[in-house]
Amino acid sequence: MLPMFLAIVDQTIVATALPAIAGDLGNVDQVSWIVVAYLVAATIIAPVYGRLGDVYGRRRLLFAALCITMTGSLLCALSQSMAMLAAARVLQGLGGGGLMTISQALVGEAIPPRDRARYQGYVAAVAVTSSTFGPVIGGLLTQLFGWQSVFLVNIPIGVLAVFLTLRLPVSDISEKPFRFDFLGVLLFAVFIASAIGMLQQVQRMRIDAVMLTSVLFALAAVACLLLLWREKKASDPLLPLPLLREPSIWRADAMAALHGGTLVSLMTFTPIYLRVMHGLEPAKTGLLLLPMAAGVGIGSMVTGRIVSRTGRTAIFPSFGLVAVTVMLIALSLLSPHLSAGAVSAFLGVTAIFMGTVMGVVQVTVQQAVGRGQLGIGAATVQFSRSLGAALGTAIVTTVLFMSLGMRDPEAARMLGSILQNARIVTDLPGQEQALLHSEIGEAFRAGFLAMAVFTAASATLAWSLPLRRI
Repeated sequence: MLPMFLAIVDQTIVATALPAIAGDLGNVDQVSWIVVAYLVAATIIAPVYGRLGDVYGRRRLLFAALCITMTGSLLCALSQSMAMLAAARVLQGLGGGGLMTISQALVGEAIPPRDRARYQGYVAAVAVTSSTFGPVIGGLLTQLFGWQSVFLVNIPIGVLAVFLTLRLPVSDISEKPFRFDFLGVLLFAVFIASAIGMLQQVQRMRIDAVMLTSVLFALAAVACLLLLWREKKASDPLLPLPLLREPSIWRADAMAALHGGTLVSLMTFTPIYLRVMHGLEPAKTGLLLLPMAAGVGIGSMVTGRIVSRTGRTAIFPSFGLVAVTVMLIALSLLSPHLSAGAVSAFLGVTAIFMGTVMGVVQVTVQQAVGRGQLGIGAATVQFSRSLGAALGTAIVTTVLFMSLGMRDPEAARMLGSILQNARIVTDLPGQEQALLHSEIGEAFRAGFLAMAVFTAASATLAWSLPLRRI
């Protein structure tokens, strides 16, 4: 759980430090690459760690991932330019992607199948909690010790994780001859980098980005087709396609993608909603997100314990995702009439049902792939969740801004300024203020409905999972 905490926090802790980093290093237009560089690297490397862990032993790979992460963190803190920091974040992501994949696979290796759900519940709770606390910790460290501290704090945590890793038993090494799929990794890297770059361009919603978006889309499509061709031919493929055709595995991975899109969209847009519609400062907004983080953690741990006792798996996300869909639709309808505290409480309850998903997804995939391929199984889940989070956030962003732009293009242009200074709304005359609140509120209602579509699709997959108990 400690390496998982380190990997997830590294994704989110820099969010509140970005203004300070841009002020110190300059090149404000490049600041988004600090976040994107880590995401791209971690997504690309996940199946590599999964494949190598299955062959050379997971303890060795976890130790290597921790060393790479700490080295990248130290270089981030020492960076003197935005380009150097982005490069160091790539190195940090190359370690962080392994921490997430290997941690999940180690649970499957060390724990009997019936008990895995309980431990996966703990891991899921840590993952969600750390993603919420990351920005809070990052803001506090930046304010007290400077932006470099958000990277240096990884060193003592990483050292402790190394000592704990040394206590793990040495995993068995496969005796079969193994040929690493270098071409598969290259094609996979091109596909992920171009796909995530395309999604970043889509979120900007600008005419001048259409050409670049089209080029990136074409590159991603070609790389994807070549990757599928390569993986069919390779003797030791990076992505074993027969596994991905198994109904339980592809359905579980699709559930992970849709769940990631929903959860990350909620984490991303709820603070914006509270800031714009209720005029809250960032500190109070962070506090109002805590029920959502706690809810997912509680749901994950309770679900894990029940699965371990009963052996039943798919029934929990089947009902849980239906409940989430109903509550998101209700939030869309009721949001104009809810206070900020009521929205926080509403999302806290919704998050409990969201917690029924990830532990079951991991256990289902681990049971389906078998002990010998736990690493690549965990990697497919992690990859699906990351790509789903990026795609889901881009879709919700598009829905929100398209809805607002069709109602009032001026309000869409003002949204960025409102995020910087919520007093822009309160300084408007009463009638204009009410109209602007109404139009932005309608756009967010459309965003919540888009998230409900994700969870409805995920619920459909959950009800059709062939593997329903362990």
